[in-house]
Amino acid sequence: MTIAESPGRDCPLCPRLVEYRLANRAKWPEWHNGPVPCWGPPEAPIMILGLAPGVKGANRTGRPFTGDHAGKLLYATLLKYGLARGEYREDPSDGMELTGVRIVNAVRCVPPENLPTPAEVATCNRFLAAERAAMPGLKAVLALGLVAHNALLKGYGIPAARLKFAHGAVHALPDGVMLADSYHVSRYNTQTGRLTTEMFEAVVADVLKRLGSS
Repeated sequence: MTIAESPGRDCPLCPRLVEYRLANRAKWPEWHNGPVPCWGPPEAPIMILGLAPGVKGANRTGRPFTGDHAGKLLYATLLKYGLARGEYREDPSDGMELTGVRIVNAVRCVPPENLPTPAEVATCNRFLAAERAAMPGLKAVLALGLVAHNALLKGYGIPAARLKFAHGAVHALPDGVMLADSYHVSRYNTQTGRLTTEMFEAVVADVLKRLGSS
């Protein structure tokens, strides 16, 4: 099995993110405060592609979407559709396992204001490409938001204008992998009603139906 290239704990590639990381380490020395590793079996058929770690979520806990609001809807849905097992308790020690998906972020380090720059997305794209290459059974990528969608296309060398992001959209990629789009499961989107539980569940159900899993 291929092991994907990952950024080291003190990855120096993005100066702004390094500065922010060091400030967070000084402020909260007990937190993870480093590039957050991907989570889930590499042999999974589905990649869930997020944006970047949340400062008080994955940046604190060291597990994607764990410890902040965004994980509530994401993990409840994965458990409901049999893509995870156990119970999500917002803590890496909760014992929950991912079974049918692997979670990857377009940018591995937490960015200020929860928004990486285009240059940071481009710099981290090598690690996304490596994860994709290390998933031999990959059949679908569920992109959470526009930045994740465009980051995946960048790895394929596809102009963003060619396959436009839209919630619920499904695109065919050159290697046969399916790209499905959803609004991000962020607090802002769920609390404003831009993304409802029903909307997100519908996207996940559609991916599984297209893959013949339900």
